[in-house]
Amino acid sequence: MSQIALLGAIEVGLLFALVALGVYLSFRILQFPDLTVDGSFPLGAAVSASMIVVGYDAYLSTLCAMFAGAAAGIVTAWLNVKLKILHLLASILTMIALYSVNLRIMGRPNVALLGEETVFSPLEWLEETYDMPMYVALPIALTVLLIIVKVALDWFLNSEIGLAMRATGENPRMARAQGIHTNGYILGGMALSNALVALAGALFAQSQGAADVTLGVGVIVVGLAAVIGGEAVMNTRTVFRATLACIIGSIIYRLAVAGALNSDAIGLKAQDLNLITAVLVTLAMVLPGVRNPFRKKGGAS
Repeated sequence: MSQIALLGAIEVGLLFALVALGVYLSFRILQFPDLTVDGSFPLGAAVSASMIVVGYDAYLSTLCAMFAGAAAGIVTAWLNVKLKILHLLASILTMIALYSVNLRIMGRPNVALLGEETVFSPLEWLEETYDMPMYVALPIALTVLLIIVKVALDWFLNSEIGLAMRATGENPRMARAQGIHTNGYILGGMALSNALVALAGALFAQSQGAADVTLGVGVIVVGLAAVIGGEAVMNTRTVFRATLACIIGSIIYRLAVAGALNSDAIGLKAQDLNLITAVLVTLAMVLPGVRNPFRKKGGAS
């Protein structure tokens, strides 16, 4: 694998780490299977790209994309907690609706950002001044952003509100008995989860130079692969380790995909991406179960 391909895989892995953190919030913290992700990811891309091409500031556009993602999460949660629609069905309904919403926002299936000012445009200064190519500067900038997001998320989940949200997902009946307004925490958690996913979509569109209505296909699978894969390679007993596992899992997943696609010996091609994804997710789910029997045998002896 070339250096450019390696750094490109790490860059995409860092971007999708934001998706993994969002999926971790809904899937692990709230115990809410959320397919809205497949719609909120292109929603973030659509909102930010559409605003940038009409002249809005890139940072303001990215912030608005996050608010749009949060609104999508609230709609899914509202369908569940107020209208009593099953988690999965509520998220599927929102995901389907978002496809049309994204087309409405963009006015066409895709929006190009070539030549437009994005949040990554200031990095061109590094290339001009220090001769640092963009494929090196982008992963560094995304790493800094991820550290900020991770620290903020860790602090939030260990705060009083975060602990109440964790209790809501862990045991909602007990949480209600303790006076916790579980419906409110589900609404807030789903908003935060999809805001992170929309942020990832906005940054992905700006780094790749275009937003497309089909960007969200399979995003939930990638997010779950990162979460489950991260849990397979490291202990997640604390919030710090759990969020770190999401980031590591996302990077490992992307490196594994890039490695498979760039290996001449295996003979896989770009059209085999979904097949590779399915195999990696299966391995990530099976691996912890394979390790546990050996642990039990060791403990018995």
